[in-house]
Order: sequence, then C-alpha cells, then structure tokens
Amino acid sequence: MKFSFWAGPGNTWSDLLAMGQHAEKTGWDGLWFADHFMPNTAEAAGPTAECWTTLAAWAATVPRVRLGALVTGNTYRHPAVLANMVANVDNISGGRAVLGLGAGWQENEHEKYGIPFYTLKERMDRLEEACQVVNGLLSGERTTFAGKHYQLDDAPNEPKPVQSPLPLLIGGGGEKRTMRIAAKYAHEWNVWGTPETLAQKGEVLERHCADLGRDPSEIRRSAQALLFLTDDEKQA
Repeated sequence: MKFSFWAGPGNTWSDLLAMGQHAEKTGWDGLWFADHFMPNTAEAAGPTAECWTTLAAWAATVPRVRLGALVTGNTYRHPAVLANMVANVDNISGGRAVLGLGAGWQENEHEKYGIPFYTLKERMDRLEEACQVVNGLLSGERTTFAGKHYQLDDAPNEPKPVQSPLPLLIGGGGEKRTMRIAAKYAHEWNVWGTPETLAQKGEVLERHCADLGRDPSEIRRSAQALLFLTDDEKQA
C-alpha cells in the first residue's frame, strides 16, 4: 500500500513548496493537487493556486514523488492543450506526471469565469472524447480525431512524455458513465471514500472491464479520504 499527499490549493507557493519538500523527505509516494480557480463557497474569496503551474513548479523542485492533478476539470481547457501541458510536466519531472481527469463539477466557478458548464450528459460525453484525444496525443506521432465536441487534424504533440504510457487517471464513482469511461480508457482510477467504498466500487469497475473485454488488473486503484488531525484524544 502506498500513501500520497493531497495539498490544498488555498496555500501560498512558499507553503506548497515546503509541503512538497516535506513529502519528499518523509517517504510519501506522491503529491496531488486540485484543479480550481476559486473556492467552492458563497464568498468565493481567498487564494487558489492554479493546478498545472503548481505541478510544474513541484516537478522542478521536488525530485522523487509522483505528481498529479486530482483531478483536472475537462471543461477548463481543450484536451489537446492539456495533453501538451502534461507532456511538458512529465519531461520536467523526469517521468513522474499523472493526468487525473474528470468531467468538471464546480458550477459557481464556471459561472464566475464565463466557462460553459453544459449538462451532465454533455460533460460526460466531452470527458469520453477528451480521454481519446489525450491518449492519442500522448502516445502517437500524430493524432486525427473527429468527435462531436473536439476535432484534431494530424495534430502533433512534441516533446512526447517520458513515460509510455503516461498514466491517465479517471476520478469518480459514478457507476454508469464515469466508471465505464475509466474501464475503457484509464490507466488509474480514484474514488472518494473508505476501503469499503473502494472495494464496492471496484466490483463495479470489474464488471465494466468484463463487458469491455479488458483485464481489470491493468488499472491501478486508489481512494482519497480526509484526515482530521488533533492533539486531543477525546476529539480523535
């Protein structure tokens, strides 16, 4: 079993650098970062570090741990642009980047920044197309794709990532669409919850893999949970 650290975006760069260096020195397996531009609160106030520039900075200053987005909102960037970004972070880090990708969910963020939120179905449709776009660009010499939402014409993506394949992680526990997309396209899958949740959702993932003819052991699994730290034994 491996443990990674999910740093909150509401920190200064000096704090994030210190967290990264601490994770490096104390044996954590990875550093993960959320992809948001503002807090999900009514006030919508406070610092919010951008995800991929933070990961690039960690890549240059923290030399060992895996580095990934948990997860990138697909609605925020064209997937071809995202593929180029993550390939570059993988090169900066020497082959430690993970592309965590989700459909996008924070409605107030879309509203404030003028980013189309779309219906849930369209966000899921876009996510499925995006998986094909990024996997193609991260592995092939040129990519042509004729989707409903994204179109590429003999598109290059250089330099290629160090890793082959660069891991695509799908985050979420939606049993009908999200987990089927993970079963079809992902190298890793992550879900919120307890070990029991991971086991229960893992059975759903395995059923989707069976339907698609894919070996479920090809997909690395992980769960994220919030830890509340206190020196008070009664509170603990």
